[in-house]
Amino acid sequence: MTRERWMTGAMALALLLVGVVSWRIHLRTPLEVEATSLAELPLQIDLWRGEEIPLRSGIEEMLDADYNLQRTYVHPLGGVVWLYVGYYGTTRGGRPEHTPWLCYPSNGWKIMRRDIVTLRRDERLRASEIVVEKGGERRLVHFWYQSYRRAGMLGGFDQALERLRNQLLEGRADGSLVRLSAPIAGPEEEASARARLISFSREIVPLLRQHWPRERPRSSL
Repeated sequence: MTRERWMTGAMALALLLVGVVSWRIHLRTPLEVEATSLAELPLQIDLWRGEEIPLRSGIEEMLDADYNLQRTYVHPLGGVVWLYVGYYGTTRGGRPEHTPWLCYPSNGWKIMRRDIVTLRRDERLRASEIVVEKGGERRLVHFWYQSYRRAGMLGGFDQALERLRNQLLEGRADGSLVRLSAPIAGPEEEASARARLISFSREIVPLLRQHWPRERPRSSL
């Protein structure tokens, strides 16, 4: 009986805390996004040279992000990396509804293989890895979720905890989807494409932190 009472009390306390947190969040002034800093992400990253790629008609509306960034980065030795960052502010819930798991198949790409890859062990950075194919063209794709405080999240539980923590401590719960991809010319090219994406990810993660969008309370009229 004592154990049952303890469990009941713990559940009641947990529900009370959730109610308090929800009420505090509800009372906070909505935040506006200032994404200028993300737009200023360097086009020159080490030896990589970037170029803006406009989103196709209709794609931007479908993604419904506060800010989309899409670029091609080319290395002088011939390597290519495609970068996409979709930023979602606190009022959007900090996470996208359209993820590579759904977007690639809906655009005619077949997911041939999926895995998890470590980007940087000392910071526990990981990414979801998929190989996609369409019309004989293959690409290697790495993607993860990132907040202003933490990178390398794969979604689900860790992402939900991060949003809750940031909402409680900082009053914000914004986040982004970061996707890197590279062409695979043949079976023997997959390892080099993976090394290229991992190398580029180590460059882009700290830069995204430095150029993270700002959020400020919405001014009342």
